[in-house]
Amino acid sequence: MALVEAARFHNEVEADLARSRLAAEGIDSVLFDVGMSWVGSAIPVRLMVDESDEDEARRLLSRDRDGWA
Repeated sequence: MALVEAARFHNEVEADLARSRLAAEGIDSVLFDVGMSWVGSAIPVRLMVDESDEDEARRLLSRDRDGWA
């Protein structure tokens, strides 16, 4: 099992919403760099998934982001 980055977020709230969305679809994920992102920081929160789930996770997150715009 190798973790890969599925998405980056500017804040912890957005990242946690995406993590919850993936969990609802049965995709386990973990957030990296939580607490490192603050106003003016260039350090994003990274959403990591198993490499076998990467394509599906990206598809789901992309679809959600398109719906938010």
